[in-house]
Amino acid sequence: MFSIIVAAGWPIWPLLACSVLGLALVIERFTSLKTSKVLPPKLLDEAITVSRNAIPGPDVVTKLERNSGLGEVLAAGFRHMNANPQSTEDDLRASMEAAGRIVAHRLERYLPALATIASAAPLLGLLGTVIGMIEIFGSQSPGSGAVGSGNPAQLAHGISIALYNTAFGLIVAIPALIFWRYFRTRVDEYLLNLELAGERFARHLNTLRS
Repeated sequence: MFSIIVAAGWPIWPLLACSVLGLALVIERFTSLKTSKVLPPKLLDEAITVSRNAIPGPDVVTKLERNSGLGEVLAAGFRHMNANPQSTEDDLRASMEAAGRIVAHRLERYLPALATIASAAPLLGLLGTVIGMIEIFGSQSPGSGAVGSGNPAQLAHGISIALYNTAFGLIVAIPALIFWRYFRTRVDEYLLNLELAGERFARHLNTLRS
């Protein structure tokens, strides 16, 4: 592996940095986008059951807020009801939507960076290819019309730079693009379910005032 890096020349180093950063982002997103941390399946029903007769106390609300992303949205509804019992339904929904936007921002964190890596890696590989081509043309003897009649070692080095960087750029970009698309779809699904859960919970809280 080290011999390949040496043969690829200095243009490979930015690609290696992108690969390490991309791997770190993928691991972080897999950890942060677990269903248990964002949208626990039974949490909404449990919150509705607990508050069927009255709004729970601050301790329960704090515990709910720390549970998950959905818990933050539901806790925002509880806190609003405790602080403003006579507020309108629109105010309640606005409070929960504000909490939802914070959760959405956290879910989408680092996805632009992963998309940037997917876009930049092929360009970095192309840069390495161009540099390799420059090496190839630089290996030709001045005034010689025949390609390959110059320095064979320099010619081989230029070819190595061109091919290795092109290949490595694609190796970095393709998985980054796949994972970005996967996480983007997953986040969109979470956001839809959070919106539906928040809507249902807002209707439930509104019935408590009736």
